[in-house]
This record gives sequence, structure tokens and C-alpha cells, in this order.
Amino acid sequence: MNESGVSRRIWHILIRAIVTLLMVAILNFILFRIIPGDPAAMLLGGARTSVSAEQIEAQRRNWGLDGPLFPDQAFDYMSAALHGDLGYSFKFRGRHVADLILERLPATILLVGVAQVIAIVIGVMAGVYSGWRRGGVADNLTTGTSLLLYSTPSFWLAMILVVIFSTSLGWLPGYGAYSPGATLGSIDSLLDHLRHLALPVTAVALGLIGQYVVVARAAMSDVITEDYMVTARAKGLTNGQMLMRHAFRNAMLPIATLITLNLGYVVAGAITVEAVFAWPGIGGLTVEALNARDYPVLQGVFLLLGASIVVANLVADVAYGILDPRVRQ
Repeated sequence: MNESGVSRRIWHILIRAIVTLLMVAILNFILFRIIPGDPAAMLLGGARTSVSAEQIEAQRRNWGLDGPLFPDQAFDYMSAALHGDLGYSFKFRGRHVADLILERLPATILLVGVAQVIAIVIGVMAGVYSGWRRGGVADNLTTGTSLLLYSTPSFWLAMILVVIFSTSLGWLPGYGAYSPGATLGSIDSLLDHLRHLALPVTAVALGLIGQYVVVARAAMSDVITEDYMVTARAKGLTNGQMLMRHAFRNAMLPIATLITLNLGYVVAGAITVEAVFAWPGIGGLTVEALNARDYPVLQGVFLLLGASIVVANLVADVAYGILDPRVRQ
């Protein structure tokens, strides 16, 4: 495909991503408007005295909730979202939703990002080896373990880790990001933070490892049956040369796509795992917002989640075209 064809394909991918993101934003707007409950009444819920209907109506006017959903409220929402204004939190009164999300985002990126790196390295290596040596004892053991991990709910796995390594053995803390009274910025606080990070990272990584092993093994099993692998063996290439020059490179196509798509979930984080370990990330913020029916925060989190997945799909489409020339034709 010539340069104009490549540019045309990239523009099509970008336009599709923009349209999808617009649809996600509209759906996000509609979803939280059809949920039962009056936002104005929730905002006045903390008042010590009874709230009159006039006060609720005044609050609705102040927040622009008295106009029709379409086009007034929808246009205001889309315009504000484009400028980074996601509204104000009901639970954290006076706090911007964007500030709350940015405040919790680093903890989630650290947790899920480290878990993703560990899962990619271990899962891809184990899956490739299992597919290369399929049918053996190592393959059966690896495949069975990965399927077990893949099918295990992450919150249940997290609770098992807490019971074993925190409650029973007392080796690692199972709650929060720091110990009470920790002095931030010191070496001791860094080590304390890493100890608190160990169990949540393990819980997230184990589930991801199972996923990567299954996909990598399936990809490698398909590759080794191709004709060019038979030709490579007939030419006298060693197993190592066949694996690195031919098998691994071609097996990486579906693996790279899975890795790229999973990176989109780094922003969303592992909500259930963060809830189990009381990790102060996006997942913990989502649980707090759900319990308080804090719709603006939930709306902002879901919009961020949708945007991250759309961007991840965009990167996956472009990366797949780079890795596989047939896609560009």
C-alpha cells in the first residue's frame, strides 16, 4: 500500500475512534440521567433542616438541571467535558470531579501498570514455551494453572491472598497504601509503600498472567503448524533459530493486540481488587461514589474508562497494521 493509502487508513481509524468516543460520551450522559434520584435533592441531603420544594427547584436552576435534556443539558455537558470540566462531587462537596480523578489516578496506574508488566513478561514467556512444547507435562501444567487463574474472580483471589499472607502469616500488610503514621518522602515510607503494593499487584497480575498464557499458547500452537515452519526445519535451522526468527515473531501479532487493549484498562484499574485492599485509586473512588450515589464522579470515571479503551483500540489498530503488512493492503 502506498503512502496515500496508509494515510487514508489512519484517517479512517481516527474518525472511527472520534465517532466512538462521541457515542460513549452521549451514552454516559444519558445513563446517569435515567438513574432514579434527583441530583438537586442529593446536594441538599446534608441539610440539618427540612428542605422545601422551592429550595430544591432553586438548586436545580443553579446547576442547570431545570432545562430540557436535549439539547440544553446535553450541549452543556459535552462543552464542559471538552474543556475538562466534569462537574462537582456530591460526596466531596466543593471538589472538582477532574481533581478527584487526577488525585487517585497515579495510585491506579502504579498498581495496574506494574501488574501488567509482570503479567506480560511471565505470561507471554510461559505461553510461548507451552505452545512450543505442547502436549508435554509442562504444557499441561501451565495450561491448567493459567485456565484456573483466568477463571478465578480477582476479588476472591485478592481475599485469599489477604487471608494467607496478611492475616495468617502476617508477612505483608493487606490494607491501604501506607502504614499509619508513615512519614512520606523517606526511604522507610517507600519500602512501606512497596510492601503494601505487593499483595494488590499479585492479585491483579495472577489473573492477567492466565489471560496472556492462554492467548500466547494458542498463537504459538497455530504458528508451529504453518508450512514455513516445516520449510525452516528442512533447511536445518535449530529449534532456537526457528523459535526466534519465525515462530515468535508471527505469534506476537495477537499477543501485541491483547497487550495494547489491556493497557486501556490501566486507567480503569481493578475496581474489586482496590476495594478489597482499600487501595486509594480510581477503583476505590468508584466504590465510594457508588455508595454515596455520587453521579458526577461515576460519570467522570466512566467517561475516562471509555476514552482510555477507545484510545487503546486506536493504538491496537495502528500497531496491528505496522506488525502485519497484510492489514495495510
